[in-house]
Amino acid sequence: MSSSPFEFPGSPVDVLVVGGGNAALCAALTAREAGASVMLLEASPRAWRGGNTQHTRNLRCMHDAPQDVLVDAYPEEEYWQDLLKVTGGQTDEALARLVIRASASVRPWMRRHGVHFQPSLSGALHTARTNAFFMGGGKALVNAYYRSAERLGVQVRYDAPADRLDLEDGRFVAAWSAGRRIAARACVLAAGGFESNREWLREAWGQNADGEYPSENFLIRGTRFNTGVLLRFMLDAGADSIGDPTQAHMVAIDARAPLYDGGICTRIDCVSLGVVVNRHGERFYDEGEDFWPKRYAIWGRLVAQQPGQVAWSVIDAKAVGRFMPPVFPGTTARTLPELARLLEIPEATFLRTLQAYNAACRGGDFDHTRLDDCHTAGLAPAKSHWARPIETPPFTAYALRPGVTFTYLGLRTDATAAVRFGGVPSPNLFVAGEMMAGNVLGRGYTAGVGMSIGTAFGRIAGQQAASAARRERHRVAA
Repeated sequence: MSSSPFEFPGSPVDVLVVGGGNAALCAALTAREAGASVMLLEASPRAWRGGNTQHTRNLRCMHDAPQDVLVDAYPEEEYWQDLLKVTGGQTDEALARLVIRASASVRPWMRRHGVHFQPSLSGALHTARTNAFFMGGGKALVNAYYRSAERLGVQVRYDAPADRLDLEDGRFVAAWSAGRRIAARACVLAAGGFESNREWLREAWGQNADGEYPSENFLIRGTRFNTGVLLRFMLDAGADSIGDPTQAHMVAIDARAPLYDGGICTRIDCVSLGVVVNRHGERFYDEGEDFWPKRYAIWGRLVAQQPGQVAWSVIDAKAVGRFMPPVFPGTTARTLPELARLLEIPEATFLRTLQAYNAACRGGDFDHTRLDDCHTAGLAPAKSHWARPIETPPFTAYALRPGVTFTYLGLRTDATAAVRFGGVPSPNLFVAGEMMAGNVLGRGYTAGVGMSIGTAFGRIAGQQAASAARRERHRVAA
């Protein structure tokens, strides 16, 4: 498998895949299985290949009965209702159900390409029934797919970002990378969102009422190579778009995380076990609204809307051992006043907040594995479940910042994965992964659905591109 970005063929390949993550690899493998010659352009060096997929852990799977690593059942309608709830209805039902149904049957195909599964990880809350975990995580999945691609003869070029396309009336002709033109009979775009483009984030989020530019305090959980250059080109070229540029898979992560590629280990998972306060010492949202896998990806946006784009998740000793511990230790104190001073937030306001919360807690049967009856009464914002007084020392706080995983602004498509121009589908240009996820994810997120979308539409795009390439060969031959 070549790693040079400068060794491009003189004659067109059948299918060019732009991108190197899960969706791109699924497209490349599927197109190759369908008999097409395939080249894949990965923007990153080989060591960083795989886009955001290298930081993933699992795939959300529909299943009507227990299956190997999945317990009980997770039928289509429940999956759909979960997705409908987290998106607030901002989703294309037909495409969402296509993804859901595909998730029920894709794992045998993944296994054939070297992916192994394991049961839900200890401490990964509420996922044993819904999510199949990759043995070795996303990096192992990426490596398995690249090994399979090499065996099948897919040509891979690293350090090869595509910055523009040659298009003729909605038809793909060629892509440009590093000043080289690569012609192909069909193309799949799977180059990710624009989460690593700091200028575009600033443009999208603008200024808040305090005169701050919130995006300047965003951290990027995923790859630094998703800069949205090709997405911007396509939008400027008149491709139909979908999604709000401020909507994203955005998680509250440890404020000490690196600017890029912090991945899953920077997530703070104790939110539902305590309270979250902003830099004024005030709560601002219901920490126990729903199970964590359905709510963890709203907290980044919530923190982004707070002053300074910072907050703290505060727990007491009762919560320890009930969540996946983060990489960095929290700030710990024997008393709540001491904790406020260590956090440098207003002590009086912080204590009033905690006293009001503690007084509002209504006892019940605490059970973090279900939506229990431990809640607050007469408190705004309420805490709907898992509400227990924070009163048992030591007390611990984790500083939070918004962590962007991927953005939802993308290209509008349909069940064929075709890019559309003025409502007309392209005959040979297709899209998959984060570049089209906004068709299913208008807002919100539920754990593992991004991999479901990328896998389903990657395979559809690969199959469609291979068919389009065959049609093009026949057209030229005729």
